[in-house]
Amino acid sequence: MAFFFEAACHIRSLFSSNDFNYNTDGYEGDGAEDGKSQDGSETLPYIDESPTMSPQLCTPQGPDGEMVSPTPPEGLLAGGDIEKGLEMKKLVLSGFLASEEIYINQLEALLLPMRPLKATATTSQPVLTIQQVETIFYKIQDIFEIHKEFYDALLPNIQQWDEKVTVGHLFQKLASQLGVYKAFVDNYKVALETAEKCSQANGQFQKISENLKVKGPKDSKDCTTTVSMEALLYKPIDRVTRSTLVLHDLLKHTPKDHPDFPLLQDALRISQNFLSSINEEIDPRRTAVTTPKGEARQLVKDGFLVEVSESSRKLRHVFLFTDLLLCAKMKKTSVGRQQQYECKWYIPLADLTFQTLDDSDSCPSIQILPEHEIEEMKIKISVLKSDIQKEKKAPKGQSRVERLRKKMNEQESWLLLHSPTIPFRIHNKHGKSYQFLLSSDYERSEWRESIQKLQKKDLQTCVLSSVELQVLTSSCFKLRTVHNIPVTSNKDDEETPGLYGFLHVIVHSAKGFKESANPYCTLEVDSYGYFVSKAKTRAFRDTTEPQWNEEFEIELEGSQYLRILCYEKCYDKSMLNKDDNEIVDKIMGKGQVQLDPQTVQSKNWHMDVIEMNGIKVEFSMKFTSRDLSLKRTPSKKQSGVFGVKINVVTKRERSKVPYIVRQCIEEVEKRGIDEVGIYRISGVATDIQALKTAFDTNTKDILVMLSDMDINAIAGTLKLYFRELPEPLLTDRLYPAFMEGIALSDPAAKENCMMHLLRSLPDPNLMTFLILLEHLKRVAEKEPINKMSLHNLATVFGPTLLRPSESEITKAQHITSASDIWSHDVMAQVQVLLYYLQHPPISFAELKRNTLYFSTDV
Repeated sequence: MAFFFEAACHIRSLFSSNDFNYNTDGYEGDGAEDGKSQDGSETLPYIDESPTMSPQLCTPQGPDGEMVSPTPPEGLLAGGDIEKGLEMKKLVLSGFLASEEIYINQLEALLLPMRPLKATATTSQPVLTIQQVETIFYKIQDIFEIHKEFYDALLPNIQQWDEKVTVGHLFQKLASQLGVYKAFVDNYKVALETAEKCSQANGQFQKISENLKVKGPKDSKDCTTTVSMEALLYKPIDRVTRSTLVLHDLLKHTPKDHPDFPLLQDALRISQNFLSSINEEIDPRRTAVTTPKGEARQLVKDGFLVEVSESSRKLRHVFLFTDLLLCAKMKKTSVGRQQQYECKWYIPLADLTFQTLDDSDSCPSIQILPEHEIEEMKIKISVLKSDIQKEKKAPKGQSRVERLRKKMNEQESWLLLHSPTIPFRIHNKHGKSYQFLLSSDYERSEWRESIQKLQKKDLQTCVLSSVELQVLTSSCFKLRTVHNIPVTSNKDDEETPGLYGFLHVIVHSAKGFKESANPYCTLEVDSYGYFVSKAKTRAFRDTTEPQWNEEFEIELEGSQYLRILCYEKCYDKSMLNKDDNEIVDKIMGKGQVQLDPQTVQSKNWHMDVIEMNGIKVEFSMKFTSRDLSLKRTPSKKQSGVFGVKINVVTKRERSKVPYIVRQCIEEVEKRGIDEVGIYRISGVATDIQALKTAFDTNTKDILVMLSDMDINAIAGTLKLYFRELPEPLLTDRLYPAFMEGIALSDPAAKENCMMHLLRSLPDPNLMTFLILLEHLKRVAEKEPINKMSLHNLATVFGPTLLRPSESEITKAQHITSASDIWSHDVMAQVQVLLYYLQHPPISFAELKRNTLYFSTDV
């Protein structure tokens, strides 16, 4: 317990105490020998989190809040203390010089494998690529040279020490080169991720990265020690903090009239400014308290998760440390006060197990909202975003912008809380069970893998006292890597809003399987703060090199990332009786790429590779904006069916409803009505294209093709047919009337209007619409199995059957963008189709017999 309190107040006492311990092995002002705890285990620098201190690295401030250079306490170096002070200064420098030697040896150990790795990168059998080498070892050579030069210049000054020796210029020069450290810090996270991916993919590199040899000091008996690459890559970050502490101590023992004093002050000012600028950017895996084994407890991962607690959903911030999992909530604080966390519970990793569904009786049941409520909220948020953009341009619109932002924040938070449905269950083997809900199998896999990786170590159970728990929870505020709830209202206006439109993705192939597998891939994109599964490739049987070459069209709603997950298909029927939201197929690998607007908005396909646990998935993508997707281009070939007016097709076929509509509906009802997500899950674009060509050319084998084709491709072909009509099925002319009719409040007036609008449609349009309507109702009857409600189907088909005309878009674009038109109208489009889907059966003959009550100019 004594060590615990010592750690909690460590930096503050270091800056205020006059007593220091030094020895010839290195500077020990931070209570440890160059990143080692008393038992020799790795430590990371600790930044005091006590409420009485600034979360920054103890930056002294003047009365006006401006940063000021520190001055020693009055009288500290008066009279006879000057000689003692200079002797202390020499001890500080001697200790720091020894630790510099260790640091240079650590940098040298990193550089040792860099050169051969770079040399082999251009050979026929590279361990790493040039880019990977440069990413992992970024700026290490520069940092090594800076410190080697500093060490070589400082050493003779210590060896020939007297009161006239000056070293301030050396520290000033060292501080002036901190820009190199800034570049290192900015790249640090990417360097670690690259090193970890390369270790997973390449056994030879993994062996190298886990066994780096660090030379000991010249006078040390131990020649070398073995250290991991991850530990060594943290050393430069550790070193900046340490150098700043040394400058404090040197100033404390340097007389004000000594030539070094102003130079050391300047060096400290530069260092502190630098630390303040990167304080939030440094990977914050810092020491919080010690573990039962005396090792440093580090933060490994954190994030916002939805917990099912007391039969309701609660947003929690979960922190995974090297020996325990801590679940916290943000405490409400008064205005101006720093936010704090309150610990809800914690589980030592030594006691943590993952629950299966069979033993999860103690877990609360999951309440899942109907999907149409989720979709409605997304549309409301979309409309709010559009309103905010308009108000920003309006004079005196700022006060309304703030009100809209507040409303959007509330709606996005609601969406974040109610969207996740995939259960993640954990259990304390000595206590109770807990359940989180995640939006994606990707996150669940990440959390599970991170915990299991830590559990491979020799962990001991731990019980934290109330004081220890309080200090650990307080430290979470500073240690966290995820600072804000992932909603767009937390983003700056300058941040990219993400992409709206359609992403075309071709999943080509995968390599790297060590043995035959049954692989398939799923594709996810982020939407409103969480990830949604959008497409799935077919599963291959018993192969090591699957060749999919399947294309998908994915709708983006402010998306910034594409994820690909590779699964092993489970064919064991006994394993399939699982919870509706539980995926039983095993994840073999996962990865994500950022959707860079500059790259994906090119007209050309952009090819990329995602590496995951040694598996490489090759894919291509390109993007179509929402503005372009609103435009309909008539086909130049009137002999086909796609892009051709519906009355032309029915007249040629001598039918009341186009053949393509009848055949696709028949096939979906025959074998796709029980398919989960039918009409929502994307079909393979190449399959859809093949069917499109077959229907356009009236191929004789069309029925055979339909019976063999994946059902999602057939559903996708039907949607594509309606989307490519030269004008929407419910016509350009009647679009404004449909928008006004659905907005009527009086039920009788709405009924008369909506029925009259149907009667006003051309016969082929009306017959086709009624056939589609009855089909979608039959699909919705199977909602318990296929998860497609009437509202889900209206969401899918509404914006396809009803769209503003080209003239409407052109007219509105003088005021706003095409995307904003979509945001405002899509809710009404969905409501129009939903109205007819919820209506009792509508007969074509009955409609035509009824008297007309309204003109079409509603």
